[in-house]
Order: sequence, then C-alpha cells, then structure tokens
Amino acid sequence: MFFKFNIKKIMPKILNSRLVAGTMFWGQWGKQMSTKQMTDLLAFFYENAINTFDHADIYGGYTMEAAFGKAFSQSSIPRDQVQFVSKCGIQYTSDNRSNEIIHYDTSKAYIIASAEASLKHLKTEYLDALLIHRPSPLMHPEEVMRAAEDLKKEGKILNFGVSNFSSSHMDLMLSEGVLDINQIEFSAVQHSALFDGTLDSILQHKITPMAWGPVRSYFSLDDQAKKQRMKKEFSELSLKYSASEDQLLLAWILKHPSKIHPIIGTTQKERIQSALQSLSIELSTEDWFKILVASQGHNVP
Repeated sequence: MFFKFNIKKIMPKILNSRLVAGTMFWGQWGKQMSTKQMTDLLAFFYENAINTFDHADIYGGYTMEAAFGKAFSQSSIPRDQVQFVSKCGIQYTSDNRSNEIIHYDTSKAYIIASAEASLKHLKTEYLDALLIHRPSPLMHPEEVMRAAEDLKKEGKILNFGVSNFSSSHMDLMLSEGVLDINQIEFSAVQHSALFDGTLDSILQHKITPMAWGPVRSYFSLDDQAKKQRMKKEFSELSLKYSASEDQLLLAWILKHPSKIHPIIGTTQKERIQSALQSLSIELSTEDWFKILVASQGHNVP
C-alpha cells in the first residue's frame, strides 16, 4: 500500500526565500547606510532571489524600520514580492524611549502597539510575520496569543511566531495557539538547539525555524582551540566541495531536516553572492558530523 503525503502539511512554507536578509546592521548599529544605499541593497537582494527581510523594532535604537521603510518606498519592488518579518517585546534603552533598564513586555497592549508602529515605520499594511523577540518571565500564553489572533483577524500580520524560545517556552505558547516561526541562535559553533529539544520540538510541531548568527559566531569565536579544530576541518572540506568557510557553515545549517532559514547579516554584495552558492552544496552525512565533532572537540557517543 502506498501513501500520498502532503509536503506542505509535513513542513509548511512560511518564508519564501531559504536565505533571509538581516537588517540589524544596515543603520545606526552598523553601516549607517544612506537611503539610496539601502534602496540599492534591497534591489540586489531581490534580484538574487532573497526576498525575505528580518527586522526588529529595537534595531538601530528604534530607527532601522523607518529607515528601511523609506528606502523600500523609493524602490520599484512590489510589496507582494517581498516579505517583512519583525520582532517585538524587548523594551530597549535608547534616546527614543524613557526606559531605565532593558526589560521585556509581552502584554497584549504592547504587542499590538509595537506591531502597529512597525507597520507605520515600514510603510506597509501588513507584516508577513511578527515574532516575540525573547521569552519574558512574566509572559502569559493566553494574553500573547490573543494579541496574535487580533492582529491576524485585522490583517495586520499573516503569521505569528517567537524568537529565542526553548522547547518548554514553545510548549507554553502552543497550549494557547499556533506558532508559525521560531528564530533561534544556531550555527556550527552554537548548536545547543540540536540537543536541548528545541529543534526536535520545531520538527514535531512543524514550526518554521530561522537562524541568527549562522556565520558570524565562527569568525568572532574567542575559543582558539575550537576555532583551530574547525579551521583544520574546513581546510580539507573546502578542497572537497570547492567552497569557502562561510559557505560550508551555511551548508551545515541547511542540511538539518527542519529546513532552517539562515539570516545573513552582511551588506557586502560579494558575500551575499557567496552565501547564495551554499544552497547548492550538499554535505555528506559523514562530513556534517566531521564539522560537529570539530566544534565539540570530541566524538559523538
């Protein structure tokens, strides 16, 4: 007997592009790009089939979304051909807020107000996805999910998810509704999600995973012994796959069965094109484990 499986039901497609463009360092927290530079970069991503853009209200001290919105409005890219993902819930300290300390707010009123502010700044009628940036010790799943439901009903968001949530945090939210996305830190360097149940839960509940820090965590690694082990392994695999270190780092993430979407934060066009080439690299299972072992410093049990 043969069974016909619905692939979308097994792992629904929430995000259009496998690689996601991260905007965190475009503005005041990084390159301080002009409106024209942002418009040009937007077009470059779009022309290279990366049409999902990751935001957070706090980026640039609450300035990046507005800068991006201005740049996008000056582009010729149709809104329905791109996706905007944003995050809220962190009350950040900046010149634009009166917060005395960084803290979290996951109240219904704050989530809705943050989403509406993002819509205004991005100059759009809807967000393709809204995520709670980090779990708060004070969050109540029913209140969070009612906010998501109201925003969905009003057409202000299409999908709802979380960021940096563990498996237990996801279970808490799932007790009151549906999660479409979880954006986690994940790389060949920081891979705790493989073993703490996070990615297992993502697979079980058919949640779309995004990964921040997929490459930068390796190049900024302070543990020199770990870095040298990985570099030695990459030097051999680079010859085998005709690939650079950053391409192998992305290929390692892309092999996971949950279909992770790495967020690339670079603004350099040559590095964007290099990242795109990782999509065609198919690491063997043994080579995937070689990278894991080099990172861990010991063989698997």
